[in-house]
Amino acid sequence: MKSSGKRVAVLVSNDLTFDQRVKKTCDVMVESGYVPTLVGRELPDSVPYVGPGSAVRLKLKHKSGPLFYLELQISLYRWLKRAVQENEIDAIWANDLDTLLPALLISRRHNLHLVYDSHEFFTEAAGLTGRPLKRYVWLAIEKYCIPKVGKMLTVNESIAEKFRERYSVQVDVLRNMPVLSDVPNVSPRNAFSEYGIPSDLPILLLQGAYMDRDRGTKDAVEALEVMTGVRLVLVGAGIEFDESRARINDPRWNGRLHCISRLPYEKLRILTASADVGLSLDKGLHANYLLSLPNKLFDFIHVGLPIVASPMVEVSRVVEENGVGVVLNSVTSEDIAKGVAEVLEKPREYWLKKCMVAREKLHWGVDSYLIKEHLLGS
Repeated sequence: MKSSGKRVAVLVSNDLTFDQRVKKTCDVMVESGYVPTLVGRELPDSVPYVGPGSAVRLKLKHKSGPLFYLELQISLYRWLKRAVQENEIDAIWANDLDTLLPALLISRRHNLHLVYDSHEFFTEAAGLTGRPLKRYVWLAIEKYCIPKVGKMLTVNESIAEKFRERYSVQVDVLRNMPVLSDVPNVSPRNAFSEYGIPSDLPILLLQGAYMDRDRGTKDAVEALEVMTGVRLVLVGAGIEFDESRARINDPRWNGRLHCISRLPYEKLRILTASADVGLSLDKGLHANYLLSLPNKLFDFIHVGLPIVASPMVEVSRVVEENGVGVVLNSVTSEDIAKGVAEVLEKPREYWLKKCMVAREKLHWGVDSYLIKEHLLGS
């Protein structure tokens, strides 16, 4: 039976499990009377999807690399083509450049409304640095698609301006901020005991689903040699997370390094509220990192956690304008230690007050009206 709401195919290249931006976007769709169907991929550790909307997971032979992306494009195109033929969708919402080409081809062929939401500066990402052929291919796709879309969304003003300069298109900013909700009522550090982490010292928290090179994970670990009076907890996954976990028993850390594999959002939120300092240490070695505005920054603010941050353009603006932490001069052990000490000098109540004021203007509801506007094509 055909639904009365406009049916939207929401395309992603992940398995839907940890993508909070897409979940929040679909929540808004449902609240606005739309019916989203998420289309992602299936991985061996994928957990059942529980909404909003329904989900389709494509079974792909390849998990990474050029063959994965080629298979993804073909699989998305075939799924969209079948969905159109069977009258199952009315619009397409493409998340990131790696889903845009099949979405554009199908939308133009069948006169479907298309929305493009770019979660990052894809063609300037670390994975394409030093790989001219791969970057050439993605730039060609970007140059072909974006002018034809004509209007798009992205995550912050710095990236939006780059797209405007390149393609003279309208770019609206939908920042990846949390939904405004109650601050978890926790006692400092106690939640970490579930993971065998003592609460005797202040806890620094560094989180990230993809702790890859140049995200500051290794630098935070090395800084433990200088910061002798704190514990460092890493929560997430990625190359430098795995490398750090392999070195967890290094005597230099004196048992003060702890690693927790990535967690569901609500469990992570409890740990975030229970920490003493949140670290955001991305380096500006790639334009995508330099101009990024990490989700964790807002996650920290929303639970009252003060921030020690590297001097990235958008990150510095948020931290300094709202007085919610310290921006470092550079990501070195000495500067990290200095920034942490500066934060810990002030009482937790001081930072909590600053964060509570900031979060009233830094939450999902401030920008989320753009989702409906773009679906309406206005």
